[in-house]
This record gives sequence, structure tokens and C-alpha cells, in this order.
Amino acid sequence: MKRLFLGDFAFYKNLFRIAAPIALQNLIMSSLNFVDTVMIGQLGETNIAAVALANQIFFLIALFMFGVCSGTSVFVAQFWGKKDVTNIRKVLGLSLLCSVVITFFATLIILIFPEFVLSLFTKDTEVIRIGSSYLRIVCFCYIPTSITFCYASTLRSTGQTKLPMIASAVALSINTVLNYILIFGKLGMPAMGAKGAAIATVIARFAELFLILGTVYSLKLAPAASFRELSAFSGSFAAKFFNIVVPVIMNEVLWSIGVTMYTVVYGRMGTDILASINISSAVEGVSFVLFKGIANACAVMVGNKIGEGDEQTAFVYSMRLAVLGSSLGIVIGLIVSFSSGILLAFYNVTAQVYENARTVLKIFGLFMPVKVFNMINIVGILRSGGDTKYSLFLDTSGVWFIAVPLAFIGGLVYHLPVYIVYITVNLEEIYKFSLGLKRFISKKWINNVIVQME
Repeated sequence: MKRLFLGDFAFYKNLFRIAAPIALQNLIMSSLNFVDTVMIGQLGETNIAAVALANQIFFLIALFMFGVCSGTSVFVAQFWGKKDVTNIRKVLGLSLLCSVVITFFATLIILIFPEFVLSLFTKDTEVIRIGSSYLRIVCFCYIPTSITFCYASTLRSTGQTKLPMIASAVALSINTVLNYILIFGKLGMPAMGAKGAAIATVIARFAELFLILGTVYSLKLAPAASFRELSAFSGSFAAKFFNIVVPVIMNEVLWSIGVTMYTVVYGRMGTDILASINISSAVEGVSFVLFKGIANACAVMVGNKIGEGDEQTAFVYSMRLAVLGSSLGIVIGLIVSFSSGILLAFYNVTAQVYENARTVLKIFGLFMPVKVFNMINIVGILRSGGDTKYSLFLDTSGVWFIAVPLAFIGGLVYHLPVYIVYITVNLEEIYKFSLGLKRFISKKWINNVIVQME
């Protein structure tokens, strides 16, 4: 029984090989956002709120892309279990088609109507002015970022996890240096504030894309597909692809819109409240990097086993990873709760913003083990077995039937303190844990989705 739960050296070696680069990449990406927030934070709360709201737009777009790539990884992981590179490249082609089309239209809308989009989140005219100038520049990185997402996801699902990590590290380095130069006006450049941060982000994202594409095609890795290979899918192949992927896209879009509704509530509660929430969110993002690595490794390892036809081992792997993640969630949650004051010392904000952010982080630490299980279960376990429709139900029902109504009632009707609103929003995690655990134990989520697709 102990061996069943804990596994052996080979299991953890494989987990580390996949999860460590993914976790480091997520740490790098979270650090990129953290660095942006800290540097912009030196300009004051209004700039923090403006850039945070502008990045909330990218958050919506990125989660759509994540939905496409997460659904795609179900197929890639299972096809890789059979070493079927031809079909992996067809899946990549469909993934690119979806992502580029959507980000093209998103870029167009943001470029033309940035003020209107931001006015949905806040009434503060200065926040809208600064945020719009940031958005008009940063939107040019949406399309290259979507292409990066697709190739990086395919690389991870085929076990090539180091390249996306290295590319992200390069992007972070470029972004940090350019932020310092352009935001504050160093090395003879004018001080550009939020606009400088936007320019730095665009340059960093293009550099990341060029590095990934250059390496993939020069080394002829699994995603190194020609246009003919990317477009070789049939109508029936595409139909089966979308049958699995569309629920994941809907899941991410509906979930992200729901999470955005929280931002609407916090923004209308006040700019200081919004600033405190976004500061704590940056810390939360860094806290979750390890678990994103475990969840993605789970999707790859479990998906590979299902593709090989070894469903029993797939279930054992998923059980081990769920237990491991939840246990680590307890430890890191306690660390975040007890060190919240130290983590917030980097920010130049008022005492009220500091205290609100500190209280929110303490509450976050208490919910963390449940949040971690839900992430691993939905992203890493249920989706790896193609159970995307149940994942859609589980994730979106919690947000829209519990969290969003409670956020609006608590924040805008009863005008409760921000920490109470934050607690009510997180009650949906308890709901998802209860139903998600039952689904996991039932094994109904295990499906070989590549049958009849070869």
C-alpha cells in the first residue's frame, strides 16, 4: 500500500524531469508579472491598478489559449504514448488555427476600443487613461504569444520541457532589463512609465517566440512541422479534436470571465482594494508555480499511459500526484500565511493597501491545499483522460453559481470588507473538491481519445 501511494525512484525521476522545467517556467512567467508589478508599483497605486486591469485583458486571452493548448495536450500526450508524430503535427495545426484567429480579432478590438474595454472594470478616468496607453502597445504581443503557447504546449506533452523554460528565462531577462530602462528612463532613454513596460513586454514575447521556433526547426523536434503537415487533418479528425477541445475552451473562457467578474467587483469597491488584490494575486501566482508543474506533468504522464493502453497505471499515477500536490499545498500554504508581511515589503503602497493584501494572503494560504487538489484534478487528471465535459461542468458551475453571486452580493450590495468577500469567493473551491474527488475515485474520467483517430 505504501508503495502504491508513494511510488518508486523511476516514477519521481520521470515526474521531476517533466515537472521541474514546467515549474521553473511558471516561476519565470510569474516572476515576469511580479517584476512588472513591483517596477510599476514605484509609480504609485493608480499605475498598479491601470496595468493590472490591462493585464486582466491578456489574462482572458491567455486563458482561451490555455484552453486550446490544454485540450490539445490531451491528444498530444496520448499520441506520444504511441510515438505518433504525424498525428501530433495535425493536432498542432488545429491548435495554431484556433489560437491565431482568436488573438487576431482580440488584438483588433483592443487596438480600437481600449477605453471602452477598461471602462467595464473601473470608473477611474486616470486608471483608464494609463491602462489604454499600455493596452494599445502590449496588444501587439498577443498573436506571437499564442503561437508560443501552441509550440510550448506540444513540446511539454512530448517530454521536451527544457526549451520552453529556457525561452521564458530569456524573455524574463529581456523584459526586466528593458523595464528598468524604459519605465524609469535609464541609459539616455526617456522615462515612459507604463508605456515603457508595454514595449518591454512586446519585445520579450517576440524574442521568446523566435527562440522556440528557431530551436524546434533546427533540431527537428516533434513539433517541427511543415505547413502541409500542419494542415493535413481531415474533417473527421478535426471533428473529434473539437469534441474534446471545445469543452476545454469553454471551460477556460467561462472560468476566466467569472474570475474577471471578481475584478469588476474589487475595482468598484475602490482603487485601493483593487491594488491590494492584484498585489496579493502576484504573490499567489508565484506560490502556485510548483503545482502548475505537477498538474502539467500529471497530464503528460497519465495521458501517456492511457495512450499506451495501461489504464491501471494511469490511475495509480494520478492518485500519487494528487496526494503529493495536496500535501505540498499544506506546507506552502502555511509558509505564505506566516510570511505574508515579508512578501509584501517590496511594494510602495499605503498602509491600508498593505494590510488588506496581507490579510488576503493569510486566507489564501488556508485555502491552498484544496485549491491545489482542484487544479491537479481538473487540469492534470480529468482532462488527461478526455473527461473535458465534466471538467467544464465542475469548474464553471462553481464560479458562476457560487463565487460570482457571492462576490457581487458581498462586495457591492452589503459592502463587506475585502477579506470577507475573498473568503466567500473561495467557497467554490470546497464545492469543486467534493464533486471532483468523487469523480476521480469513480474512474469514469479514463478515456482513450485517440482510438480511431490514427
